[in-house]
Amino acid sequence: MSKRPRADATSLFEAAIDGDRSSLARLLSLVERGGDGARDVSRLAAPLAGDAYTVGLTGAPGSGKSTLTSAIIGHLRSLGDEVAVLAVDPSSPFTGGAILGDRVRMQDHATDPGVFIRSMATRGHLGGLSLATPEAIRLLDATGHRWILVETVGVGQVEVEVAGKADTTVVVVNPGWGDAVQANKAGLMEVADVFVINKADRHGVDQTRRDLQQMLELSAETAAPSSDRWRVPILATVAPNADGVDDLWTAIVEHRRHAEATGVLAERRRFRLGEELREIVARRLELRAREICTGERWDGLTERVLSGDLDPWTAADDMLAAVDA
Repeated sequence: MSKRPRADATSLFEAAIDGDRSSLARLLSLVERGGDGARDVSRLAAPLAGDAYTVGLTGAPGSGKSTLTSAIIGHLRSLGDEVAVLAVDPSSPFTGGAILGDRVRMQDHATDPGVFIRSMATRGHLGGLSLATPEAIRLLDATGHRWILVETVGVGQVEVEVAGKADTTVVVVNPGWGDAVQANKAGLMEVADVFVINKADRHGVDQTRRDLQQMLELSAETAAPSSDRWRVPILATVAPNADGVDDLWTAIVEHRRHAEATGVLAERRRFRLGEELREIVARRLELRAREICTGERWDGLTERVLSGDLDPWTAADDMLAAVDA
């Protein structure tokens, strides 16, 4: 039987729905910390979510993602649309908080009531960013934000996974970064719906475009044939001047229409929810095993695995045996 959310979370949620930004910020803090507070927020947000569209932006550090995100915000505001931004940063090794460089670059929009910007870090959340991010998106969705931008710090496994939780994923590269793209080819090719060559006022744009096109063609050759397949566009932008941002946004909107028309959007969302549920169950089982399997026993089994005296599968069976009892 599901628990009812606590009164403090309920009152904050009601205020956030009415547009109170400080209440929304406090709810997002609950999501980041995880635990019972995050569960309360999820229970409140889930029935009201489902109308937002999320756009993920990922790419190597220094590719200009934050400046490009700021330019997209400006474009959306020029269209009269409101927008929320989750800037997913690495955790500080000292405080566990987010490094706020992304928000510094977006200061042009800090006082705009139609823009909500939040930096997020792993902190102590059960499951880290992989669970905190979809829960934060769900909360922003439930509180009336129809466009949500999710910007990640790089193209490591975690960042690509987080960006891949969006409805449309934009991969940002710079001229001459063909080798960097090649090194991360598998993950980037899998999640990219739009490629952007940012800082396109530099030398090497044409070569980078050719490199990307070749990679896309190779990926298409190994994929199952389908008349519904989206052709990933390769666009060029100069973010500080907002050059090419209107074309980028047009591509994002076109991808949304394509994904909705072909059923890809619904399929992606169902898959993401299933993965989120699977991860929550796995993390809850881990915590339950840690609670039941005493610290001495847990540490002892771990040490036996590390010393080579016991294989990981047998140790895991032993740890989980108490849960099954």
